[in-house]
Amino acid sequence: MDKTKEALSSVLPVSLIILVLVMTVAPVSLETCLLFLAGTVLLVVGMGLFTLGADAAMMPMGEVMGRRLVQTGKPLIMVLTFFLVGVLVTVAEPDLTVLATQVPGIPNAVLIWTVALGVGLFLVVSLLRTLWKISLRWVLLVLYGAVIVLSFFVPREMLAVAFDSGGVTTGPITVPFILSLGMGLSAMRQDSRESDSFGTVALASVGPVLAVLILGLVYQNPEAQYTAPAAAALADSRDVLETFLKAIPHYCGEVLLALAPIGAMFLIFQLLTRAAKPKTLARIGVGLVYTFLGLVIFLTGVNVGFLPAGRQLGLNLGASAHNWVLIPLGALLGWFIVNAEPAVHVLCVQVEDATGGAVNRKAMGRALSIGMAVSIALSMSRILLGIPLYAVILPGYALAFGLSFGVPDLFTGIAFDSGGVASGPMTATFLLPFAMGACEAVGGSILLDAFGVVALVAMTPLVTIQLMGLKYQRKLQRTELPEEGPDEILEYDVSPYLNREVTSHG
Repeated sequence: MDKTKEALSSVLPVSLIILVLVMTVAPVSLETCLLFLAGTVLLVVGMGLFTLGADAAMMPMGEVMGRRLVQTGKPLIMVLTFFLVGVLVTVAEPDLTVLATQVPGIPNAVLIWTVALGVGLFLVVSLLRTLWKISLRWVLLVLYGAVIVLSFFVPREMLAVAFDSGGVTTGPITVPFILSLGMGLSAMRQDSRESDSFGTVALASVGPVLAVLILGLVYQNPEAQYTAPAAAALADSRDVLETFLKAIPHYCGEVLLALAPIGAMFLIFQLLTRAAKPKTLARIGVGLVYTFLGLVIFLTGVNVGFLPAGRQLGLNLGASAHNWVLIPLGALLGWFIVNAEPAVHVLCVQVEDATGGAVNRKAMGRALSIGMAVSIALSMSRILLGIPLYAVILPGYALAFGLSFGVPDLFTGIAFDSGGVASGPMTATFLLPFAMGACEAVGGSILLDAFGVVALVAMTPLVTIQLMGLKYQRKLQRTELPEEGPDEILEYDVSPYLNREVTSHG
């Protein structure tokens, strides 16, 4: 019930905003409205079940494997395991499938496997970074430098697709498992710090960007054009239920395909190592059932109910005489929609636990909402004004890396992880079609202007989370220690997220 109430508070605000829009300034067909209302109910139920399952199964599985792998002390086994985990959890990630079906000119399977290999390779990079104690900041600087250099040699259309691929890769299945895998790995390393617990998702996000840019060297001139999906035709209200029921088997297959490799790998790992106790195994088994049911219900609701509503809403607003309203409305939708991303809740809980409450869920949620609002406003501005993606991406990443030299390492890791987490199924199935509809209405290029919204959603949290870290750091620096009497012993807890010790004065 707690998880359902949490999901309701996350989904209801954005659903009410969309409902008000479609009933006033941007009317949609009755079929689309009915599907959207039914999809909202499924979103609430699905998110509640998924977050319960992630807590009970996905995170414990990743943490157990990460801890045990370090204990083996065999680098080759660790490298192979991390690579296989990265490929297997990505190849059937629902968000990636949604994006691949909307990218013209590249076969779906080619794009999916390219992204999966990128995630696998860069999970290995994340493993080696943790074991060799290399600063995340410098690794990301080198990798993003390579992205910038490579981007000058590929078509402009592929740039947005590459950045979008990095964003959608880290979806609701990938994030809980990979995030806990990194935390379990760092927890077993001697002299480990809280900042070492984060950064795995960040590196798993940059891998696909580089991989798709390399793919862009092959697909230099994709000739296929984007084709909008056909709207559903409903004869009566009963057809709404039938539409969802027909979609459920498809998403059952998708989620089962995504969870099965993770479950099988953990089972083999358990048989070989006996790392988890029977009670933990039972809890994980029940959690996997919750995860499966939650994701099936959630993905059915968001794909069948929200995707057509997003496209029609963007199309109608973009075709209006006052299409500039897309910018403030986009910001408003972005502020609330980030709370409806399942993986965001997982990250916020992990951050609060890892920092002992020093960085709480409310502060994380507020920083992510600000970042999402700014990203959608920028995306709508790009569509209306024809601003190149590079004109936004380059200054954004320059600011993010500049901030990384002035904030604690922990906030840099959290920020770059947040970028991947914020761009989940709600972004891929509502905001991207919303941008495509608006772009189509104003006569822009889908590949150049609409694609890129996921890239901006993944970029802005890098800035807002680190600004939050800067605020915390300055707050501590302004704190002055009081004068002590000769017999007093005072203790000052100067916050665990800065990796400092408690100091006693007497």
